[in-house]
Amino acid sequence: MKEIPLNTTQFAALCDFLAVGSILIDPDRRVVFMNETAELLTGIPQKDALGRPCREIFAGYLCDNDCLYERAVSEGRTALAADIHAADADGEPHHLTKVVSPLYDPDGRPLGCLEVFEDHSAFDELLGRVRHESQRMKLILDNMDQGVMTVDRKGYVTFFNTAAETMTRFRRQEVLGKSCARLFGRKRFDDDVTLSGTIEDGETRSREEGTLVTRDGLTLPVRVNYMALNNEAGRIVGGLATFTDLSLVYQLDSAMRDRYTFHDMVGKSPSMQKIFEILPVIAKSDATVLVEGETGTGKDILARVIHAASDRADKPLVKVNCAALPENLLESEMFGYVKGAFTGADKDKSGRFQEADGGAIFLDEIGDLPLALQAKLLTVLEDKEFYPLGGRKTTRVDVRIISATNLGLERQVRERKFREDLFYRLNVMRLELPGLKDRREDLPLLISHILKKLCAKRNIQFDRISEEAMEVLLNHDYPGNIRELENILEHALIICQGPVVERKHLPMSLTKNQRHDPEEPAAGPAPTPDGASLRTSEASHERDRIIANLEKHRWHKGRAAEALGVNRTTLWRKMKKHGISTRGD
Repeated sequence: MKEIPLNTTQFAALCDFLAVGSILIDPDRRVVFMNETAELLTGIPQKDALGRPCREIFAGYLCDNDCLYERAVSEGRTALAADIHAADADGEPHHLTKVVSPLYDPDGRPLGCLEVFEDHSAFDELLGRVRHESQRMKLILDNMDQGVMTVDRKGYVTFFNTAAETMTRFRRQEVLGKSCARLFGRKRFDDDVTLSGTIEDGETRSREEGTLVTRDGLTLPVRVNYMALNNEAGRIVGGLATFTDLSLVYQLDSAMRDRYTFHDMVGKSPSMQKIFEILPVIAKSDATVLVEGETGTGKDILARVIHAASDRADKPLVKVNCAALPENLLESEMFGYVKGAFTGADKDKSGRFQEADGGAIFLDEIGDLPLALQAKLLTVLEDKEFYPLGGRKTTRVDVRIISATNLGLERQVRERKFREDLFYRLNVMRLELPGLKDRREDLPLLISHILKKLCAKRNIQFDRISEEAMEVLLNHDYPGNIRELENILEHALIICQGPVVERKHLPMSLTKNQRHDPEEPAAGPAPTPDGASLRTSEASHERDRIIANLEKHRWHKGRAAEALGVNRTTLWRKMKKHGISTRGD
């Protein structure tokens, strides 16, 4: 038998620790190794399996007529997975997930394959016993790290565990007895196959990846498993969904690859939604993009998102800060130079445009680019070529240009500080990122998103922000925008050292100028009749009046608060008190 180039001892130990079976197959499809878990799950000792064809040993259990190894090799796949429902030698039913990964030598010849498999039968049996009266089973499910939700045949939620509450931000009492389609329909659970489909046909759907929109409007990447629940007579009585938050996986992937995705930008304000709608189209095009916005609004991240979603994503995105480099160095940094171009130039050096060839270049603070270099940049845009500093031969490049500025380029053009012809070449697709003062309805969403990212980065636990601290955060003007908000929250987490961020944990510069009276509205417009009614009406009518004003003003909380005669923070607190979500309950 041929040797398989894999450290089987270490890998088998890892699989045993995870209760995952692992088997190695040689090119002739004979078993050359089984770990202890594989022996337990199959009931076959390794000594009885070694040297025998895998199909002969595992026929009807792990192997069937569709050989995943053959299919993976023929399709050039690195791995293939399948869910298997089969009976063992004693006739006991099992639900298995099997993954087959072909192994190749340096010349690309197949050396066999690695098979790993996991038995879900015990867990399936546990989930199938969930009933209203089964408190012990519910207690077990409530302590799982995965979010778990069960529904009856009509789609009404019957169980919602603590992990599901944490992930979705829905409280259990808000969800139980409510329609699953209303809470997690197409608008919130972006999956082609829904739980209702599983209840209808009884088929288990495993490892479905999609997105889940939380109660706060935050979009989470999730992995979902769907299965039907049966009673003792075998009749389908409901369904179950388990979902795993993939946010940390996406964040680690972004950090490792230095790439960002649409999950890295959040916002439900009309201005941000407009950007999100056109962003995929812009990203897939090869058009030049100009991003305008105040300092700290996220122009850099937006540029990275555009590049990561483009057809040039596998090529580099090179950043140049036009305001950070001295004018006498900027040209050589951007376009490179040839040997002898100036004193000390003892060899040719490529510039940022050459480094970005085939990919994209991000010109940050483009408004600070000197006029002399603006002419050279215009040549690159028009002719896709330039002269390196001191060079006599042109260099051709294929580069997409994404530029950004916190200065209004149109005003710069009027003041003759920026070339008009270059402005029109850069301004093919323009995106304007609003400051936080213009998208205050996004603050709770951004706070939640940033805190989650910071907690994952620092590996710390966090529960919530107190109402007093949230009041301060919602009423600050944020001249530094998202960057300032990130710094404030990082400061709070460092000082807090606990599960709840209080007002005292925020920077003193933030709290000293804000009053600390959460019950009284801040100074503002005189109360309108609607506001007087809000303060004097009975509690039972308060919720309806708030919803009526929110609907009247198209859920713009600033205008609704003004109409009600209260400040934004008081309205936010009352919405939370009455369980009023972002777009109604």
